[in-house]
Amino acid sequence: MSSRLPSTPPGLSGFTYVRPLGAGGFADVFLFEQNLPRRPVAVKVLLEDVVDDNVLRMFNAEADVMARLSAHPSILTIHEASISSDGRPYLVMEYCPTSLTHRYRREEIPVAEVLQLGVKIGSALETAHRAGLLHRDIKPSNILVTAFGSPVLSDFGIAAAVESRPGAEEVFAMSVPWSAPEVVDERVSGSVAAEVWSLGATVYSLLAGRSPFERSGRGQNTRDQLKARIRKAVYTPVGRGDVPAELDAVLARALSRDPAARHTSAAAFAHDLQVIQHRLGLPHTPLEVAVDEWASAGSPVDFDDDRARGPVRSAVAYETRRPARQRVSVARRPDEGTILAGAEPRRRPPVAMIVALSVGALVVAGGGTLAAILLLGGAG
Repeated sequence: MSSRLPSTPPGLSGFTYVRPLGAGGFADVFLFEQNLPRRPVAVKVLLEDVVDDNVLRMFNAEADVMARLSAHPSILTIHEASISSDGRPYLVMEYCPTSLTHRYRREEIPVAEVLQLGVKIGSALETAHRAGLLHRDIKPSNILVTAFGSPVLSDFGIAAAVESRPGAEEVFAMSVPWSAPEVVDERVSGSVAAEVWSLGATVYSLLAGRSPFERSGRGQNTRDQLKARIRKAVYTPVGRGDVPAELDAVLARALSRDPAARHTSAAAFAHDLQVIQHRLGLPHTPLEVAVDEWASAGSPVDFDDDRARGPVRSAVAYETRRPARQRVSVARRPDEGTILAGAEPRRRPPVAMIVALSVGALVVAGGGTLAAILLLGGAG
């Protein structure tokens, strides 16, 4: 999270600004209230001075990926995306009041809650992978908690395709404490196996109160020191009395140095967590994965799209039978007030209308008796 002050909130039609929520390297997030339907929303808006082709490409991909996946109950919902009146692209998303950013460091999260969260986020990742998409930044701070207490995966800002096209430039982005050895060494920019590692590292962190390769003591967890430990990938048990050995074994497999030794999918990792739920006598969290027909529907996300997409004024020519308006000038005469010079002269109203207007004037001037006489006379 950036230490700078948030930028100026965007002016959005149909939304009322409430307060800032956070500031990042490329974007700020604000709390707005949507006017119709009435609901709180989080608005993520890009910073004006960082918008270039690469940032627009990432922004468009994030909007498209989230729109494609947000029907999943464990993925943050996106409501709309556009460009504000001052030219900044923005996303309107579901507002989640809390996240897991610091909670796991402040308190001991129950094992039952962590297992449930692991299955839910594993389901979300499996759905993304079946749709051909990678998240590439799974960590506790990217798991938000909805108003109903459900965890949802957010921030697809560096998402990528599972199968990258030949010749495409690889972009390496990582959050070191939760990144796989092959990502730390920049051998791959992302893969299903690397996502399994990051999910395992996230579950470990929620149980242990620290990331898997942190050590106690000041000055023991610099970026380079963490990278060196991740490359060796020597697993250290969580160290909680209520964490069963079976759960440590599942996490150790997910955090294997060799990608081939890890779970073959996010669904396989989530299934192992379900087995532990069963052995502990806990309710089973369902594995919610989209059907294959959904995954193959629609066009794939274009990760090379760097256009500034948003509301535009149509430039398409079309024919119309409506006569063109005559441009006229305005002139003023001292005795006649304002007239339209060059306009057609007013048509004289029909005689019947003149008679009706005259009758109305007499009614107003003469009172109710005269009005009755005139009306009876007109009827005869």
